[in-house]
Amino acid sequence: MTGLAHGGERRARGKPVMMDVARLAGVSHQTVSRVLNEHPSVRSETRERVLRAMEELDYRRNSAARALVTNRSHTLGLVTFDTTLVGPSSTVYAIERAARDAGYFVSVASARSLDEGSVANAINRLREQAVEGIITVAPMDSALAALARVPADIPLVGIGVGEAMGVPMVSVDNIAGAAMATKHLVDLGHATVHHISGPPEWPETRERVTGWRTTLRQVGAPEAPVLSGDWSSRSGYEAARMLASDPDVTAIFCGNDQMALGALRALHEAGRDVPTEVSVVGFDDIPEAAYLLPPLTTVQQDFAALGRASLELLVEQIMAGVRTQQHMRFPPELVVRESTGR
Repeated sequence: MTGLAHGGERRARGKPVMMDVARLAGVSHQTVSRVLNEHPSVRSETRERVLRAMEELDYRRNSAARALVTNRSHTLGLVTFDTTLVGPSSTVYAIERAARDAGYFVSVASARSLDEGSVANAINRLREQAVEGIITVAPMDSALAALARVPADIPLVGIGVGEAMGVPMVSVDNIAGAAMATKHLVDLGHATVHHISGPPEWPETRERVTGWRTTLRQVGAPEAPVLSGDWSSRSGYEAARMLASDPDVTAIFCGNDQMALGALRALHEAGRDVPTEVSVVGFDDIPEAAYLLPPLTTVQQDFAALGRASLELLVEQIMAGVRTQQHMRFPPELVVRESTGR
């Protein structure tokens, strides 16, 4: 009987097991186990023979049984929320990709809203699935409060959610990014810079306001009241409509690129040319930023790096068996395009 026919026979009777792979490959089931666990003691030709047998039999390891034996699920939990915002969604994608490359599955729990109870429920659902650690991409104060309640023996990482005792964090340096944007506009000769911020309950918002305000104070420029948006283009549009009628407004720093997009539309409707009359800077460097009219000057943050770093930080905790207290901040970069000028 050929190997192919033998494999077909085994599949007809039911799912192949490790002993079937061992029999077809002509090795012991212990050798198959070593191949599955990538043990270095297996010779390369033996490993290839086992892998070919697994492919011929369409063998799939039993993850549940493996978890019982090893006490490891090789599954990570990811808490996020229902959003179309580029930052969180891009970071989630980067985490999933990094986890796959590291040999982990990802179980996602989406919080229906961003109140503390919803985030805590999402975390609890993941804990019930025996995940080995949890990453949270829910950058609001409510998420911070929920993270602070997670038992210290559970590996944990928060992304972009400010500071919490005992919770390791990964984030961009929002203060430095906002300072870059504001200083760029001041250096172009603008007397001051107006700011359209994100929602105040987001730590990222407050950090960007701090960077903007600190820079204005350092140069002795007057501070106009902050206009709060909700990250949407619509909110940026509404805020910029209030600013467009004031001829003294010559520079606007928006808390994200979506709000900057709305601001560009409002200024255009008001007959204020960008950048001849008003300069506009955003934050995030969304893929569309370079193709707006005019192309948008913005603060770039590396979402892929945030995702990879959070995954690496979580895996380090899993391997060490202890939660780290590390807070990683990534430097942003100012990308100057045609929406700013003297």
